[in-house]
Amino acid sequence: MKNYVKQKTTLVTALAACSLGALALPAVASEIEGCQSAPILEKFEEFGKTGKMPRELGAWLGNAEAQYVEPYKAFDNVNYVGICWVSAWTVNTSEGTVLIDTLYGPFVDVLLDNLKKMNVDLADIKYVLMTHGHFDHVGGADKLKALLPNARFVMTEEGYEEAEEGAAKSQGGRRAWSMIDRDIVVKDGDEITLGDSTFTVYETPGHTHGTASYGYTVKDGDNSYQAFTVGGLGLNAIEGPSQVEDFIHSIDKISELVQGAKNPLQVHLSTHGFSNNLPETAALLAKRGAGDPHPMVDPEAFQAQLDSLREGAVKRLAIEKSK
Repeated sequence: MKNYVKQKTTLVTALAACSLGALALPAVASEIEGCQSAPILEKFEEFGKTGKMPRELGAWLGNAEAQYVEPYKAFDNVNYVGICWVSAWTVNTSEGTVLIDTLYGPFVDVLLDNLKKMNVDLADIKYVLMTHGHFDHVGGADKLKALLPNARFVMTEEGYEEAEEGAAKSQGGRRAWSMIDRDIVVKDGDEITLGDSTFTVYETPGHTHGTASYGYTVKDGDNSYQAFTVGGLGLNAIEGPSQVEDFIHSIDKISELVQGAKNPLQVHLSTHGFSNNLPETAALLAKRGAGDPHPMVDPEAFQAQLDSLREGAVKRLAIEKSK
């Protein structure tokens, strides 16, 4: 069973931090209850059209109970340890654990609890791969750095710059946060190997100038699949046409990897799960029977999301060029 209905998709705008490629799903109730992709997407879409935060969305984003997602094993070597609207993943290797993104603010404690529930020893985390400099993805790095004695933190140079600027601008506000000093700085094509796993860095600017995506292998019994975490799924705070052009180029770059003849990408472990129906797919995974296909292995769905993102970006480029 596919992990989402293949209907025409649209580009939605999220918080000042993020916007996402999302499904054009059937009409849903106006209130958000729990972690369900359709009503979340509806409210983000409304926000994108009006520029005004819907009351329900604002309340939901700050509701710790609504944001909570029970951590779960997505693949034999992968755990989901994030919250509803922002993902965090762990990838277990033969020599330790890799964490992807850090969450932020009070949700860092949720992340720590989730790691404990999934039996991840903080001392075993060797790398923290950060996708880009927005607070919801790196705002927890400062707290985590003091708690992960053996971890190295990884991001692109421009990603660090954006995080530093974002943290500085947040001071004095209601959501002030701090950024760690630069640790490992990576560039396109770099590889980070830990035990039996290798993580390849792909610079994918557009969402931000410093966005990085990561490719790695996930395991399901005797099967292995090529997985990918797209570091930035949408367009916001655009500075001009060139940034949109960078985004389109990045989407094309990822599409080539999905369609590649050798080791094509088959799994999208998203930074924002409701952009590709991750909560619903996780529910399917929980009910999976012996011999059933893994519901997260869905290259067609991944490509459909990329096509949607590109379509929206082409429209946005025309707007930017007309200004």
